[in-house]
Amino acid sequence: MVKTQLIVLAAVASVATAFAPMQMSVSENGAARRDFIKAAGTAAVATVGSVAFPLVSSAEVEVPAQVTAYDFPTDWGLTFKYEDDAAKVRVHMVTATGLGKGAEKMEDFGKNMKKEMVDFVSYYRRFPKVAGKPSFSTLYTSINVLAGHYTSYGYKYPLPEKRRKRLYQEYAEIDKSLKRGR
Repeated sequence: MVKTQLIVLAAVASVATAFAPMQMSVSENGAARRDFIKAAGTAAVATVGSVAFPLVSSAEVEVPAQVTAYDFPTDWGLTFKYEDDAAKVRVHMVTATGLGKGAEKMEDFGKNMKKEMVDFVSYYRRFPKVAGKPSFSTLYTSINVLAGHYTSYGYKYPLPEKRRKRLYQEYAEIDKSLKRGR
């Protein structure tokens, strides 16, 4: 909401300065056109840049301490109802992100988690109505991060603090999007 207002404000300011009345003589007419094109181009680049490359989530999320004791889930797999599956995958990913070194059944959890993530993405990315949802795209990004960690470091090693922080921010965004039905 705030970002949209800033974009609109920047665009309006750029357009207003581009169309501001100037005192010019006939010989300055070419310079005025160049100034207009320069101002309009700057406004267009600023607007497109802020829409095409949105900022990272600005919400400050508290990263919980890593745990070694947890309840091992028994509800692995998909129900083929997007909202339920997305919420379940998110909950499992939050648990996986919070596991510390030496957590019990960490390797089994990681293997089940990776299978569930692959199944989720493989199934739901085929549906344009689901694949276009903000919750899906953010969850897809989080899945890629966690799956990449498992591929690079294996299932026994916890995520580094910087990666955990980013994932918890994304989990918060996913939760908000799912609550809004998006």
